[in-house]
Amino acid sequence: MAENERFLITGALGCIGAWAVRSLVREGVKVVVFDLGSEPKRLQLLLSEAELAQVSFVTGDITDLEAFEEALDDHEINHVIHLAGLQVPFCKADPALGARVNVVGTVNVFEAVKRRKDRIHKVVYASSAAVFGAPEDYEEDQVIDDDAPLMPHTHYGVYKRANEGTAHVYFNDDGVSSIGLRPYVVYGVARDQGMSSTPTTAMFAAAVNRAYHIPYGGQMVFQYAEDTARAFIQSARSDFEGAGAFNLGGPAPHMNDVQAAIEKAAPEVAGKITFEDVQLPFPPDVDGSGLERTIGSVSHKPLEEGVAETVEMFRGLVKSGKLDAEAYLEERS
Repeated sequence: MAENERFLITGALGCIGAWAVRSLVREGVKVVVFDLGSEPKRLQLLLSEAELAQVSFVTGDITDLEAFEEALDDHEINHVIHLAGLQVPFCKADPALGARVNVVGTVNVFEAVKRRKDRIHKVVYASSAAVFGAPEDYEEDQVIDDDAPLMPHTHYGVYKRANEGTAHVYFNDDGVSSIGLRPYVVYGVARDQGMSSTPTTAMFAAAVNRAYHIPYGGQMVFQYAEDTARAFIQSARSDFEGAGAFNLGGPAPHMNDVQAAIEKAAPEVAGKITFEDVQLPFPPDVDGSGLERTIGSVSHKPLEEGVAETVEMFRGLVKSGKLDAEAYLEERS
């Protein structure tokens, strides 16, 4: 950690953002939340009241360039992690809004940083494994590395591919460096939105001894939310120059393995956690070695350990009254 670090995180009221805020606060780093929302419910699950009091909050719309620039200057920000964006279902429901938030919002981040290159040396932003195609779009046993063909099947994936292109143009034209990370299935406390969030809901159901059916299956990469957040922070602190878009690797279990890990963490739900054996429209595995060559070793918690920790955290949150079991599951039914 360098002295006088000041991080601004867009979309920090979401899952990865909340975990990033927690990590930075526990390091003693100044962090500013820039988000359109005003209810820090996910942060409240992860931080104590004393920790939350150390965070600065700016309510702002990422599509408003002037407001974003004002936040950067008011807080003398020197690290930007851009996570603001609408998830797959919301982009499908309103593609125009999805494009404004996910694409125009990202352009605004790059434009603002371009004007402050003397103070902010790069943009670190969330791309997604959704930039890739379905398994059948690739040759059998093809390694899906950082340079594999991008063939998204969703509006969300198309917008993320556009953002990777934006990053390259800003570096080539204006010298703005960036690292885009492509998370896959991120799981853990506070992961409660998006197409791939349902395994985390299953972990909550197990924590309160309820049945739950995950609506997809197959093989995919699982990434613990805390590890994912730390990868973004590590990227922001790296000395990388260029415009890199990198897969975020990790274990690639079949949903059978996830089911088994949940049942090991909560034996009382054996047979109650089920899944639909339908592969998501993304490759079953990705090669994350490019990121590690760029920023160094990246932490990936073993699946069983991450699931057990998530189930235990959920139990504690229900016991403390911070989460209501019935309301939580009803909201996600």
